[in-house]
Amino acid sequence: MKLTHPCTAFAGARRIASGDLKEVALKAKRAADRGAAPVLIFDDLTGEIIEMDFLGSPSDIVERLAEPATRGPGRPRLGVIAREVTLLPRHWDWLGMQPGGASVALRKLVEEARLANAGKDRVRLAQNAAYRFMTTIAGDAPGFEEALRALFAGNREGFEARIAAWPAGIRQHANKLAAGAFPEA
Repeated sequence: MKLTHPCTAFAGARRIASGDLKEVALKAKRAADRGAAPVLIFDDLTGEIIEMDFLGSPSDIVERLAEPATRGPGRPRLGVIAREVTLLPRHWDWLGMQPGGASVALRKLVEEARLANAGKDRVRLAQNAAYRFMTTIAGDAPGFEEALRALFAGNREGFEARIAAWPAGIRQHANKLAAGAFPEA
């Protein structure tokens, strides 16, 4: 994970830092060293917990976060990653007849689908990120299940009403992650 990846740290229900992974990890380490409530760091894009080992010095933390500089197969300058795709023979036949071959045709199809579904993808990603975060940090909070129902129904007012009594940091971060899940007013 990149050191500049956006994330947010909580000590219990209190938000202690938000920003790039490196700076948030260092603030989270200080909180953990002070014996603050359990410290969790969340990925701001996915809502998932970023596993963190707070043992050692701040430079140890940064060193563990640094990405390994490995190069795999493919075309590094283009960022091509080879993976396996399973299709029926008729699909391979059709792809083989396309100008540029199967790879070019698949890239074009993926780009068309990506553009056509951008709005739906934005909603789904926001719902999933908010769901992961809320389940981890507020799963026993009052109105949790009702807030999830409102989130997946696209009901912003219902969502905000159900999380209104939650601690400010959790409420604000849940709203931030869920923002893309609601239709524009």
